[in-house]
Amino acid sequence: MDQGVELDVLISRMIDDYISGNRAAQVLRDSLDKAGVGFYPVADHLTLRTLNIDQRAEEFTRLGYGYSETIEYQDWYAKVYRKVGYPALFVDQAYPDDRGRTSIIPGWVDKFGDQVFHHVAVRVEDIEQAIERLKTQGVVFTGQIVGARGGQLRQIFTMPEMVDGQPFSVLELAERHRGYQGFSPPQADSLMKSTAIR
Repeated sequence: MDQGVELDVLISRMIDDYISGNRAAQVLRDSLDKAGVGFYPVADHLTLRTLNIDQRAEEFTRLGYGYSETIEYQDWYAKVYRKVGYPALFVDQAYPDDRGRTSIIPGWVDKFGDQVFHHVAVRVEDIEQAIERLKTQGVVFTGQIVGARGGQLRQIFTMPEMVDGQPFSVLELAERHRGYQGFSPPQADSLMKSTAIR
């Protein structure tokens, strides 16, 4: 099988698996399907949680994704991988030393593994409008929009889907401006904390 076809099949399968377990993503997919757009074309980035970023990313790097950058946080870090024409891949893990002891990532990976997306971000033109329209369909958001109005990146997560009393997956809305394709460490950390069950 050609590398591009194999990557398309992998991402489509993983997005379908993600959507099957996330009600907010199902609501959005249904609306996009009615318009003839589909969910995959609006994917901004795909996020995996793991205990070993380099090992988990191999499935994607073998199919043409390349390392782009590392982003560091207090108790976790992420590596971003990119391939032209595909959503960015954001793979995160807790630090393997004492810095990672407070991270929520290992518990999540122990419960759900690292073969499913923790979240998929979809790109929206107007985040407030998208939130309001999804709310009318019963989608609940957690926290506030992260990122300044008019800034290059604004984001919000839906309330986590719960599995056996544990937060499983979220849908992210991402509003980007001025061609910005990156990630903002303070924003990503705020989003991570917004889905922790207290």
